[in-house]
Amino acid sequence: MALTERGIQMRIRFFGVLFILIFLMIAGRAYYLQVVQASELQGRADQQRQRVVKLAPQRGSIFDSKGDPLAISLAADSLYADPVLIENPKKVAGQLGGLLKKPQKELLRLLSSKKRFVWLQRKLDPKVAKQIRDLKIYGLQFVTERKRYYPQASTAAHVLGFTGLDPKGLEGVELEYDRQLQGEPGRLVSLRDARGRGLASADQLVQGGVAGHNLFLTLDRSLQYIAEKELARVVQETGAVGGTVVMLEPASGRVLAMASQPDYNPNLAGRYRAAKRRNRAVCDMYEPGSTFKPFLMAGVLEEGLVQPGQKIYCENGRYSVGGKIIRDYKKFEKLTLKEVMKFSSNIGLAKLGKALERERFHSYIRDFGFGEQTGLDLPGEVKGILRSPSKWFEIDLAAISFGQGLSVTPIQMASAMAVIANGGLLMEPYLVERVTDADGQQIQKRLPQVRRRVVSEKTAQQVRDMMVAVTEPGGTGTRAALSGYRVAGKTGTAQKVDTVTGGYSPDKRVSSFVGFVPADNPALVLSVTVDEPKGKAYGGLIAAPVFARIAGQTLSHLNILPKGTVAALTTEQLIAEPLPDLAALLPEVETSDGLRMPNFSGMSYRQVLQTMEKENLNLKLSGSGQVVKQYPAPGKVIRYGKQAWIRFGA
Repeated sequence: MALTERGIQMRIRFFGVLFILIFLMIAGRAYYLQVVQASELQGRADQQRQRVVKLAPQRGSIFDSKGDPLAISLAADSLYADPVLIENPKKVAGQLGGLLKKPQKELLRLLSSKKRFVWLQRKLDPKVAKQIRDLKIYGLQFVTERKRYYPQASTAAHVLGFTGLDPKGLEGVELEYDRQLQGEPGRLVSLRDARGRGLASADQLVQGGVAGHNLFLTLDRSLQYIAEKELARVVQETGAVGGTVVMLEPASGRVLAMASQPDYNPNLAGRYRAAKRRNRAVCDMYEPGSTFKPFLMAGVLEEGLVQPGQKIYCENGRYSVGGKIIRDYKKFEKLTLKEVMKFSSNIGLAKLGKALERERFHSYIRDFGFGEQTGLDLPGEVKGILRSPSKWFEIDLAAISFGQGLSVTPIQMASAMAVIANGGLLMEPYLVERVTDADGQQIQKRLPQVRRRVVSEKTAQQVRDMMVAVTEPGGTGTRAALSGYRVAGKTGTAQKVDTVTGGYSPDKRVSSFVGFVPADNPALVLSVTVDEPKGKAYGGLIAAPVFARIAGQTLSHLNILPKGTVAALTTEQLIAEPLPDLAALLPEVETSDGLRMPNFSGMSYRQVLQTMEKENLNLKLSGSGQVVKQYPAPGKVIRYGKQAWIRFGA
């Protein structure tokens, strides 16, 4: 009996322990499923009962240096369908074909699909979306996405680039900073039953993503507009195939404006050929011609091979080098270095190049940034063409001395000229100055970067003074002169290589002018190139006046007042080289009536600039938005030398 009771107790204990173990196993398994694997299992469950479609992320905005928007993301309706719910696909395809501008055959294929979700059109025009909503077709649904929009249309198009449908950046800043601009995509979530059938549309919801970062560029929208306007004008007037303008702040390397022709509208990028969308300022190479001469002069002076007052015998305009004849446009005998630069003597520069010799000359060319990328934060920049000095023959050394036999880009030329302007330092040019998050908090700021010292301040000053002589009477760049400012610059007229013959084309040239102003304390470096202008293609005739018009308006915008005087062009020059817009470069002479202030009230920035151009006005602009105040009052005379301004506000 006692043994039986003990056996019962043992059994009770055994089953008790077994029960506890089983309970602990169940509890452990439950903990594992409910806690350890909770997120994974929840994801599986969501996949079974939800249909998730990723939506396009909201890209950050791009602003100019003053905070004016250049690229933003706007809400746009995207249309999708649940083909199972479409009762008559053929009829619906017919109704939508004209509105969506898609073939009915393609729409019918989509609407007849066995899938439960198909995109019909992303980012619709608001008018089209409303028309489709009014049709009230069961099985069609809309979801809000973000569409890239460029409010300034073609302004800075080549710099900004554009995006695809994703939206991923495809060119320009949009491509270079795609990771920063891209946000986290939202998701379209719809519930479905065990058989995968969609439930009530009311259960559909959009889970918001995270907006991308915002970029603030170094570009000034007003200066960009001025550069593009004047470049388009000269391209049209001369029948050129294209052109570029690059404007830099020499002390920092900030890009203030960058224009290319032909241009395009990034809102409609798909309608333009790739050639029109190409940013010529970083992608196109050309032989610089005489604009290259200041860099050789800087190397010669830095090495102390000649002194500024020393004279060079220029062979009366004809000089034999390596079996080839080099000519000047005029017979010169002995010229000082300043005169060699002023009159752009090829023979004088060829002799200086020989004095510097191949290796040292090549070293200075590389130090000025040629033959390598500038580091500009844009995609697609090319290095140009600069052969090894071991491959230079005697004629090559002479040709490179006056800008032939090598190829450069407009951004390289502007960056190198900034070295002369800022006292000998090669700065890295840049476009994006600040990056902020969606809440406006700054997360990154770009500071100017010195790449290297190229020449001493003394050498840079000497070359600067020589370049001022180029724009003075008798120089090749008199049309770049600005009344009240000392202008330093250099003209260039380079033959283009004929791709068929391999030699220089007899009639295709690149006209250019590169310079800076005010010469004593440079605020801007400006490079102007005009590709294949018709007729007389001299840089002094074609590109120099563009420099003057852009520089004059820019200095006014920056509120840099005239100092000193610049001699006017001689009567002989005016007769020999007529310039339609020359009056705009000289001081205004007030008549009895004078120029009168238009009524700018309520106008936008662009409307004001257009009116200023039409009325030939030079006004100081400040603020953003619409005109809230102006001086003098509408209808009042604008007196020469007196301040005239416009203020914008919200």
